[in-house]
Amino acid sequence: MQTFFTPEQLADPGTAEANRILRSCVHCGFCTATCPTYMVLGDELDSPRGRIYLMKEMLESGRDPDPATVKHIDRCLSCLACMTTCPSGVHYRHLVDHARAYIEARYRRPLMDRALRRVLAWVLPHPTRFRLALLAAKMGQPFVGLLPDARLRAMVRMAPKAIPPVSRAEDPQTHRTDAPRRMRVGLLTGCAQRALNPGINEAAIRLLTRAGAEVVIPKGQGCCGALTHHMGREDEARAMARANVAAFAAEHAREPLDAIVVTASGCGTTVKDWGHLLDGEPNAAAMGALARDVTEVLARLELPELPERDMKVAYHSACSLQHGQRVKAEPVGLLRRAGFAVAEPKGAHLCCGSAGTYNLLQPEIAGELGRRKAATLEATVPDAIVAGNIGCLMQIGANTGLPVLHTVELLDWAYGGPRPATLDGKTPVPDLRPSFAASAA
Repeated sequence: MQTFFTPEQLADPGTAEANRILRSCVHCGFCTATCPTYMVLGDELDSPRGRIYLMKEMLESGRDPDPATVKHIDRCLSCLACMTTCPSGVHYRHLVDHARAYIEARYRRPLMDRALRRVLAWVLPHPTRFRLALLAAKMGQPFVGLLPDARLRAMVRMAPKAIPPVSRAEDPQTHRTDAPRRMRVGLLTGCAQRALNPGINEAAIRLLTRAGAEVVIPKGQGCCGALTHHMGREDEARAMARANVAAFAAEHAREPLDAIVVTASGCGTTVKDWGHLLDGEPNAAAMGALARDVTEVLARLELPELPERDMKVAYHSACSLQHGQRVKAEPVGLLRRAGFAVAEPKGAHLCCGSAGTYNLLQPEIAGELGRRKAATLEATVPDAIVAGNIGCLMQIGANTGLPVLHTVELLDWAYGGPRPATLDGKTPVPDLRPSFAASAA
């Protein structure tokens, strides 16, 4: 693709990178075949190729973004299926991230949009605030139909019937292993997951320590920055990433870590990219290079092979895991090694519609994608559905009556941990199913 940036524009590192990415695109259109929003909406401007044209024109002209351009870029899930498909290696992720930051800096959204985004950025990255918000939403659920905005209704529906108790296992501490120590790892405890399902990190800690890994939870960590970064709020995202880098670097300096374990794959994609987000800052690239999805670490620990069990699970490969991190074989291999029969659905490369804050900001499109994903998973006739990302668990769980749980919860049970309550129907899921409007404008 030809570009026509001025030398003054190219002096900005972000614009220079966008120029390199744009020039690698050959307009082939392979990306349209795997883009979830294009499949749902059928609009070329809601495909990666269409959005690339919009971003090129917006950035080259140096103009303030117009509402139509913002609408189509906002509709992008950042599922990154296009990057897996692209034969030319177009780094769409960094391009759309730059475009979102450009929009955030130069576009004045309508009042309701600005308010919703500020609330999400203020609440979701902070577990205590998120818990209070969930409690308020739970109290407001009887009146959800009276809310005038579909996004507000989606936020209220997000609250589970029962809010999980705070987990003390996620407090700063060291979880020793009773087995001979084979690894020393740091655990990123995250933010939204701590409020929605702290049992995931508890299961990871139990399983890792039984397998010979000492698990350290450093003081000073928090949200990885993904939630705000996806909304174009780069300064906030960098501040959060910087705090985490400092926390894990301090622990690594005290005694080296073999890995930084991440149990929410949406976080993992961002953590592995800290070196880019905090370009040139001390320890950012080194800490990002240590990041591993929990299944990558468990695969290295070589858990014993177990006899086959009478349980079939449908595995949903989260976009952030299969496209963002290119981790595909480890989760399925671990489940099969633990004795489970594993089925993968038709269209496994497609997004479920969660995508960070997407299901809250674009509830109609997200709702349609969630229903489609749940249907393909149910078509495998499983006993349960497993995935490696909290957002996917919430999104799919809202669209199926089957038990939906994290991969590590199932593995923990297989290797001696407690039976997940979800399997007995004891963990409620929220109702996130809005009506889909094909004109989602």
